[in-house]
Amino acid sequence: MFKIKNRYSAILMAAIFATGFSGIVAEYLLSTLATHFLGDSTVQWALIVSTMMFSMGLGSRISKSFLTHLTEKFLILEFILSIVVSFVPLIVYISSAYTASLAIIIYACSILIGVLIGMEIPLVTRINDQYEDLRVNISNVLENDYYGSLLGGIFFAFVGIPFLGLNYTPFVLGLINFSVAIGVYIFLKRFISSSYKIPFNISIGLITVLLVGGVFLAEPIITYGEQQKYKDKVIYAEQTKYQRIVITQWKNDFWLYLNGNEQLCTMDEMMYHEPLVHPAMTLHPNPSEVLVLGGGDGCAVREILKYEVAKNITLVDLDPAMTKLGQEYPLLTNLNKGALNDPRVNVLNQDGFTFLSNNNAFYDVIIVDLPDPRTVELGRLYSEEFYRIAYKHLRPGGIIITQAGSPYFATKAFNCIVKTMQSAGFVTIPLHNHIISLGEWGWSMGTKQPDGFPLKKALQKLEFKDLETRWLTNEAMQLITSFGKDVYPGQGDSVKINKIHDPVLYKYYLKGNWDLY
Repeated sequence: MFKIKNRYSAILMAAIFATGFSGIVAEYLLSTLATHFLGDSTVQWALIVSTMMFSMGLGSRISKSFLTHLTEKFLILEFILSIVVSFVPLIVYISSAYTASLAIIIYACSILIGVLIGMEIPLVTRINDQYEDLRVNISNVLENDYYGSLLGGIFFAFVGIPFLGLNYTPFVLGLINFSVAIGVYIFLKRFISSSYKIPFNISIGLITVLLVGGVFLAEPIITYGEQQKYKDKVIYAEQTKYQRIVITQWKNDFWLYLNGNEQLCTMDEMMYHEPLVHPAMTLHPNPSEVLVLGGGDGCAVREILKYEVAKNITLVDLDPAMTKLGQEYPLLTNLNKGALNDPRVNVLNQDGFTFLSNNNAFYDVIIVDLPDPRTVELGRLYSEEFYRIAYKHLRPGGIIITQAGSPYFATKAFNCIVKTMQSAGFVTIPLHNHIISLGEWGWSMGTKQPDGFPLKKALQKLEFKDLETRWLTNEAMQLITSFGKDVYPGQGDSVKINKIHDPVLYKYYLKGNWDLY
């Protein structure tokens, strides 16, 4: 009898372990989805985790009303949880194409999952009460829940997101919950009311079909949702460890999106990449060593390779999937003219901030071609600390230029980047250009010169006669270096410097004038 009780208790502890595992991974999944779709990773992670913990409390409170058929109710909860956690990303992706109120859906899913998990733990504790003493029961339940949470965190960070992605990691959670439910059903079948057995047998069959079908249909369903979201035909989509990469096509032009944000359009990318590269490369008398941070599409490197003096070009991009596309995907290799496969180019997949902090190389030009600073993580590469490190890695007279978002759609963020770069010791100047598909866009350039260096005059004198450009001319330099009066007075001097310990930039960016975009 003692061995039988131990066996029953063991299967219940396995259920709690699985609950801890799937619960923590579900929190991280929803936090990641919220960050991708809503931005502001710090706020989203804090709110999702807090909301789920609160909802678990609600679930625990609700479970007090369950007086009979506890094992049956636990199985019902496991069946529901298996389905919900498996299909949450699909629900979010499809919903993103049809509603602007995505936050409501994400947080509703967070609350639902939290309530379900919150009801499970007290139920298992009460079921196990007949097999173990109270002190042992409580200790074992909490112990297995916490151990499961640790394993869940490790799984999410090192297996789930890197190898399975947001598409398939949820189905692993669903399968774990479902397997535990089946195990509990088999081991405790003698205690389950006969009126529940036929519905449970049918449910097991239906859920099995649903989960297996979901695994095979996940990618097509997400692709369908994305196709509804984007105006143009989606011809490529990939969820990497770091971001969602989507390429769309309209007639003979193509768009590249990262996490739903446009990065380039083949129709007008030269109006972005030429001002990003040529003012810095032409102004410098001998740009032989060049560092590019970001720019995995290869278009910035394509422009740099037009300078024979550029002997060594190092491109550092965090996402190997993006640089692989830039090196192998025909659309991008045709666009960048095979730039990332040139022998002068060394491609590294590292965090840009860490790379620059840890190496001892010196550069003549540093070009920062990163996504907009809409998160704290990206904001590090637009911080005073980063620019100070870059300053040290530039030779005397060295130049740095970074894309800085829109001076009109994100005015405070744009001004913050210019001001932050200046605070690191650079002589700076803002630049801007109207790009057809993006609207008014801007850059911040800094040079390692003494204060008072006439940077604007030097740029306006640049000639590109011996350089193959599709848009940039000396006349264009007069325009991109000149701004009219402030359209939004008071959004310049009042901005703070962006620092790692005081990350204000992403807040400025998210609170921009995007309703005008």
